[in-house]
Amino acid sequence: MSSHTTATSKATGWVLLPLALAQFICSFAGSNMNVMLNDMSEDLDTTVQGIQISITLFLLVMAALMIPFGKLTVQLGRKTCFILGLAVYGIGAVISALSPGLGVLILGNSILEGAGTALLIPPVYILVTMYWTGLAERVRAFGMVSAAGGIGAATGPLIGGWITATFSWRAAFIFQALVIVVILILALRLKDPVAREPGRSFDVVGAVLSALGLIVFVIGILAADNNLLLSFGLLAAGAGVIALFFVWVRRLQRAGREPLLSTSLFRNRLSNLALVTQNFQWLLLMGISMLVASHLQVVRQYDAIETGVIFSAATAGILVSSFAASSLVRRFAQRSLIITGFLITGVGLLLLLLVGAIPGAWPFAPGLLTIGLGIGLMLTPSVNVVQSAFPEEQQGEISGLSRSVSNLGSSFGTAIVGTVLVLNLPGAGDGYVFAMVPLLVVAVAGMIVASFLPGRAAPAAHPIAHAKSK
Repeated sequence: MSSHTTATSKATGWVLLPLALAQFICSFAGSNMNVMLNDMSEDLDTTVQGIQISITLFLLVMAALMIPFGKLTVQLGRKTCFILGLAVYGIGAVISALSPGLGVLILGNSILEGAGTALLIPPVYILVTMYWTGLAERVRAFGMVSAAGGIGAATGPLIGGWITATFSWRAAFIFQALVIVVILILALRLKDPVAREPGRSFDVVGAVLSALGLIVFVIGILAADNNLLLSFGLLAAGAGVIALFFVWVRRLQRAGREPLLSTSLFRNRLSNLALVTQNFQWLLLMGISMLVASHLQVVRQYDAIETGVIFSAATAGILVSSFAASSLVRRFAQRSLIITGFLITGVGLLLLLLVGAIPGAWPFAPGLLTIGLGIGLMLTPSVNVVQSAFPEEQQGEISGLSRSVSNLGSSFGTAIVGTVLVLNLPGAGDGYVFAMVPLLVVAVAGMIVASFLPGRAAPAAHPIAHAKSK
């Protein structure tokens, strides 16, 4: 029996628990600050926009480092990267809780928590793919992890709001640190299915170019509220650096050396389409969270707990649909589930658009519930399509790319919404409606992209268990 088969046979609930909890807390961190905008800006003597920038930078650091850190799992080992990432994240959470100003908050939350997340998330998806090799059991495992991520993002405002109102916004970061300690204890029992390869080469130039290109590009979006010319310049520069990255990758491959990211990953049409749907899903989830939370607090002057309670509707929707997705994927094509998810999300956005002028917060609940149902329905099939399309030896690369694409979507969502709201600051109500437009466009685009996926659930292009047994 191979080491991989042995590890798979021991893949039980306790193995999945630390992986799901890790995805939960990282997604929680991306959304819980949305309900603390007023409290944090007053305490840290900064602006609401400053806190929004910190949130976007957290998501951006994750996206920028996910690919190189995903590749590091080969050299350092999946379990080592997972535990190291947890430790960096925990330190960042403590620093954030003690921060005296925006600068230290950005260090702790945006940089350290973002880097820690980029270290620990790729191993989560690699280990799920390696531990659970059958389609049904892998879909079920991915369903649990994806559900944990969706629930973390949806409950972030609720839990964060309650902690902020009961104690302080600083206690929300202590909560994150405590959860990290629990995950660390559970993770000590994990086994790495394959041995690490410390002598494997690492493409440092490629890592720098990929991270720099993504960072400059998203900063270009953020700069639109101050200087449109600078914004276009940064967007062009970011795109140029990303293009240079692909030139560098091709050069290494022609020289017979191993690049940071193999261009073969982008030759898989099925994976490419699913990656786009992942990006759109997280753009919608985080963009909607930022938009509704900002509107309720800044425009309608609701406090953290009142704002957070409304998001329980989205949490309920994600809970119901994501847990049902593992059984639905056995009855329906994954394409159908993803298309339906975008359609339902679009309906939810229209409901939110209609209640923009209605007084009170509860009118937002039906729209958020509908959005939760739609996003929860499509998270699992999108992840499963991507991860199952590649063999074991490419799981580090594709996991890093997959999570980077998803977190880049989160960055786009918060950056676009935040920028549109600032641009429309004199007319707050119009800003809410205007910011909803790009989200509706993304929902429609998601349906179109998903329609090009195969009608039937395709099996893994390279069955992982078989690849290992050779």
